[in-house]
Amino acid sequence: MNDLEALLSTARAAYERGDWHAAYANLEQARARSELDTGDLDLLGSATWWVGNVKDSLELSEDVYHRYQHDGNLARAAMKALNLGLLWFIRGDLVIASGWANRARRILKDLEESAEHGYLLYLDASIDLYLGASSDPGGDNLRPVREAAARLHDLGRRLRAPQLTSLGLVLSGLADVRDGDPAGGFAQLDEAMLPVLAGQMPPEWAGDVYCTVIHACHDVADLSRMRAWTDATEQWCEQFQGEVVYSGICRLHRLQLLSVEGNWDQAEEAIARSGHELVGRNNWVAREAFYELGELRRLRGDVGGARTAYARARELGMEPQPGEALLQHVEGRSAEAWSSLRAALAGRDRLASARLLGAGVELAVALGLDDEAERLCGELEETATAFGTVGFRAWAAQARAAVLNSRGRFAEALPRLRAAATDYRALHARYETARVYELLARAHAGMGEPGAAAADTATALSIFRELGALPDVERLGGRGPLPGGLTEREADVLALIAAGASNKATADALFISHRTVGRHLANIFAKIGVSSRTAAAAWAHEHDLLPRSR
Repeated sequence: MNDLEALLSTARAAYERGDWHAAYANLEQARARSELDTGDLDLLGSATWWVGNVKDSLELSEDVYHRYQHDGNLARAAMKALNLGLLWFIRGDLVIASGWANRARRILKDLEESAEHGYLLYLDASIDLYLGASSDPGGDNLRPVREAAARLHDLGRRLRAPQLTSLGLVLSGLADVRDGDPAGGFAQLDEAMLPVLAGQMPPEWAGDVYCTVIHACHDVADLSRMRAWTDATEQWCEQFQGEVVYSGICRLHRLQLLSVEGNWDQAEEAIARSGHELVGRNNWVAREAFYELGELRRLRGDVGGARTAYARARELGMEPQPGEALLQHVEGRSAEAWSSLRAALAGRDRLASARLLGAGVELAVALGLDDEAERLCGELEETATAFGTVGFRAWAAQARAAVLNSRGRFAEALPRLRAAATDYRALHARYETARVYELLARAHAGMGEPGAAAADTATALSIFRELGALPDVERLGGRGPLPGGLTEREADVLALIAAGASNKATADALFISHRTVGRHLANIFAKIGVSSRTAAAAWAHEHDLLPRSR
């Protein structure tokens, strides 16, 4: 065996065991010595995608597609077109994904029925789902998805292809989840994973199934199930050697859960990094990362950073709501915030609207729009009843309590708030738990129970401080209005800098990252109109912003 044959043999063995990095390195070395045959070039294109070089992978795979077609190997050409369609779908470009599905369709129409026909059914239905399938009960837009699921089940049975049966269960389960039956939907999604766990599905398609299940959990605020499936996906990724595309996606889902649990300092920088890494690999998840980053920054009082993150999410195709509207409200642009949220709600189906309705109730109450608050709260309660998940139930109870508080019906608000607090604790949702205690304080104060109100306020304030939710700390009892429009955290940073602390020492003192300190300093300089640390320190001394005990 010569050196080239040895390289190719090593590469093929590495590919077979899922060591994408070794496969990629050896195939690239072999390609540098001699032109690869179509089969080995196919392996290189796939390994290139797995190690994260998506652009090169797509170019290589398109070359492979044309070679298979030129050689008359139509079944392989069709499967390569389907794989390309899936990879473009994962990137978030549905138009190009649909184009590759159509190429596969033209080839397959003249071929005997095969597994490739099933993969085409799944890809078409997945594109249909993301192009506007309705979640209304019995909605006609879900009918093509259900029909594709039935055809996949039948095809899988006749061809004895369990991977097709699995894909059919995925589609049927997603349709049920969107149609208001999460229990039935997730039962099918759980069953769909059995062929995946048995290694009976190509890894690219298996990874998509894992991510699809996690997204479904997130959509219905089933965080317990989301944690379980994130764990399962991470274990699945461990079979592959080195960092792969799906590892980055799992990391982002894990960070989303970390953020819910209140580990904001740890999550913020890591989410920003994950978002940048996933752009071009999986834009669906990348835009979620930037939206999550915007939410963290908004809640921490970093207005400029939140705006930047929301803008990046929008560039990637996501409407950053309700976070952007809530940011506008905090900035005093309440009418604009209300208009933005109403526009975002227009035309959305019931499931997609669920995450916006609670914010809509909050804005309507703040603006004194009682009828609108009641209407949006009613919609959220109907959605929570239909889907029955703990997350939706907690959102609806919190929204109803906010409406009752605004109408002076404090005694009626209390049991709903206690129920919401119980559900949020079960979800490990720290910030939402604090908001509920704030509403409990208002209810107790309205009932003439100042002791209970003070205790609830203290609990909320303690959680907000632990999280670093500085706007909420200031609102509930932190230090008074700060000069220059500084936030609580910006004042802390400036005070330490004025005392001579380095960026690293400031980061250590405040339990934030070095990069976050730099971003805060940029915001501070812009707000107080200085361009150096010396001038900022002088300004801090002039305005009596000195380090304070924590």
